[in-house]
Amino acid sequence: MSPYRLVYGKACHLPVELEHRAYWAIKQLNFSLDKAGIQRKLQLNELEEIRNDAYNCGKRYKDQMKKIHDKNILRKSFFSGQKVLLYNSRLHLFPGKLRSRWSGPFLVRTIFPHGAVEIENPKNSDVFKVNGQRLKPFLELRAPEVEDILLEDPVYQD
Repeated sequence: MSPYRLVYGKACHLPVELEHRAYWAIKQLNFSLDKAGIQRKLQLNELEEIRNDAYNCGKRYKDQMKKIHDKNILRKSFFSGQKVLLYNSRLHLFPGKLRSRWSGPFLVRTIFPHGAVEIENPKNSDVFKVNGQRLKPFLELRAPEVEDILLEDPVYQD
């Protein structure tokens, strides 16, 4: 096998006189074509082993990264009537520095298999389906209970 074939994966077709000169140069240097062929086959096998090792290392790395990534994914569960926020991905095109990318709140109407969720806008009753990964629960702030204290002048008794 020629180095050209190793690099480009196809045979190199040289003009006849160049092929003859190359053959003549090999003979002049007293190379044995059989030994050179065996050596080249060994080199090709080693190259194939190196390629397989690189492929296996890449695959192992991807599997480890997938496990780490999947471990950090939180499963979201929604129920009908729950308030949720919808992620607006269009704000990536025109980013506002302090603008929130979440819009809503919306009400969950129906949960479909494979993560699809039907939500309703309570302002105008629009209903549409979205991917459940674009939703997050809406946490309402409850007003703190206020205790009334009457401030009157103190009355002292003797």
